Order: sequence, then C-alpha cells, then structure tokens
Amino acid sequence: MSIELIEQDQLPGGNLEGYLHGSSVSMIFERDAPPGFGPRLHRHPYDETFVLRSGRALFTVGDEQIEAVGGQILVARAEVPHKFEVVGPEPYNAVHIHAGDRFETEWLE
Repeated sequence: MSIELIEQDQLPGGNLEGYLHGSSVSMIFERDAPPGFGPRLHRHPYDETFVLRSGRALFTVGDEQIEAVGGQILVARAEVPHKFEVVGPEPYNAVHIHAGDRFETEWLE
C-alpha cells in the first residue's frame, strides 16, 4: 500500500510516532492546552518544528525567548535546549513536528 490513512483519535496518546506508520517524522498534536501548560526544558537529536494554529506561548530556545501566536511557525534546531509555556488567554493549538521517526527526548530539568 502506498498510503496509510490514520485516524488521529486512534493514535496512542493522541500523537503520531512515525516508525509505527512508515513515516520519517513524528508529531505531537496539542489541543486546547490552557495557560501555564508546557514541557520543562529538554532537547532532541533532531530539529523540532512548531506550527501554531491558535493561542499564544512563550518559547525559550537556547538563550532566546520569543512569544509566538497562532499562524506562526518556529524551529528549534537539533540539540538546542527548549521549552514553552502557554500564556493565553485563549487555548493553545499546535502541531509539533519531530524530524525523527520516533520521539527522542533528553530532559534537562
């Protein structure tokens, strides 16, 4: 089969780990995350691309901070520590694309 149709609501944890579906990327689907939500500082051995659909979050990537809103895209380069926090007031909806076929995360805090 040259294409696979995947129902998002059937994914374990709601996220796509590429190797389970023959994909070279993995994705986290953030849905309606409230203010204050966000992961602690971490890094990956691959780039991570954040596609913000709606809401607002404060990203820390390396030594830089940037507040991003729906309609913007950010890229955290491989091995660069990063984290974000939803700053609201509206819920945060985004797709986080991991340039690896499985999630590999080193937690730094």
